[in-house]
Amino acid sequence: MAAARRDPDGTFEIRLGDDRVLRARSVLVATGLTDELPDIPGLAERWASEVHHCPHCHGYEVRGRAVVVIGSAHLAALMRRHSPSVTFCPHGTEVGPAERHRLTAYGVRVVDARVTRVSDGLTLDLDDGGTLTCDAIFVQSRPVPHDAVLNALGARRDPGSGLVDVDRQGATDVPGLWAAGNVVNPRAQVVAAAGAGGTAAIAMSSWLLERELAGGAAR
Repeated sequence: MAAARRDPDGTFEIRLGDDRVLRARSVLVATGLTDELPDIPGLAERWASEVHHCPHCHGYEVRGRAVVVIGSAHLAALMRRHSPSVTFCPHGTEVGPAERHRLTAYGVRVVDARVTRVSDGLTLDLDDGGTLTCDAIFVQSRPVPHDAVLNALGARRDPGSGLVDVDRQGATDVPGLWAAGNVVNPRAQVVAAAGAGGTAAIAMSSWLLERELAGGAAR
């Protein structure tokens, strides 16, 4: 997407990167997000194969195997449900004494050295000269919504989350503009995102019908 605008008559115009122009009376944005990973060499190359971020999606796949978790104490605790061998590297995140005690009591090993590289064989090099070897890595990623269209069209953001605000049917505060899925809800998995898209589509159909009926009655 190169540019987007809403004309005075309420029509949307979206210019794509290849210079095609799309026009519509209503728009549903379902462009998802990108998971930004910590800047650790070797991590991105193994993303979605040996490196994951969701224990609910991939925890069972690595059950009973050696796991290293980077950056999230909560994620480390969740992975302990699936494996007796979980090592947590805070990698700069704060871990207080009480939280550290709870993790270690739960069977999670805490290693404070920062990870500097991930090498073949899932060997993690540490900044204290040590190494860790595991079968899978779980990491705290940062979700970055692909919300350029919503931003260009002036959709309101929730001041708390920073995400574009939508109602239960996916409508933004811009008339005719809807959004669904990870672009407005990073926690939505595939089924929830698809359901949100269906809910928004039904609402859009009703919204368009009301305007067609109103236009016909006005003639």
